[in-house]
Formats: sequence, C-alpha cells, structure tokens
Amino acid sequence: MKHLVMASAALALFSLSTVPARAVDSGDTLFHRYCSICHSNEPGQNKLGPSLAGVFGRPSGTAPGFSYSEGMASAHLTWDEATLDKYLTDPKATVPGNKMLFIGVKNPAERQAIITYLKSLKS
Repeated sequence: MKHLVMASAALALFSLSTVPARAVDSGDTLFHRYCSICHSNEPGQNKLGPSLAGVFGRPSGTAPGFSYSEGMASAHLTWDEATLDKYLTDPKATVPGNKMLFIGVKNPAERQAIITYLKSLKS
C-alpha cells in the first residue's frame, strides 16, 4: 500500500510539472499562428509590431525602439494575465486608437495558452 501511495504521488507531481511545458508548446504554436506575422519573440527584434519578448509585466507602450500609437503610448496598462486576456479578446476595445489590425482571439483556452507562452519569453 505504501508503494502505491508513493507511486501515485510521484505520478501526480510528474503530471503537474509537465502541464506548463505543454501549455508553453501550445502557446508557441498559437503565437506563430496569430502573432508572429507582426511580432517577434526575440528581444529587440521589432517587426510591424513590437517584440513580445519580456512583454509580461512590462508597461504598455514601452518596448525599446518601437514607435507606438498615441492610444497605446497613453494606455497606462501593465501586461499581466488579466490585461493580456482582455486585450487579446478585443484589442480595439481595450486600447482605443492602437495600430494593431487584429480582431482578437475569441477562444479562452487559446488566449490562456498564448499568455502562458508570453510569460515564458524573456527580454
């Protein structure tokens, strides 16, 4: 019985430790589907949109070397889970006047996977 309990605990810990990796992998796929046309995941490599490396926790409109719209520059947001979820749902409603030509990600699970991936990107 003791071995069964230990095996169950080890399996539970293994399962918990692999969830974030799968979420990051899923988010990477979705990032490339929805975001990579305009955004890089490499630090300092701005494209049509700013690099999203290090975006999690960063104040809006502050990526180095990118020229932001007045709407984004004056939005005074911090990119955390709640703000990213709201923005990715409807960018134009969340930050009126931003330059992003994207209608958003309507699927909540996809948004969460993208957010998990963005959290993994370091600047």
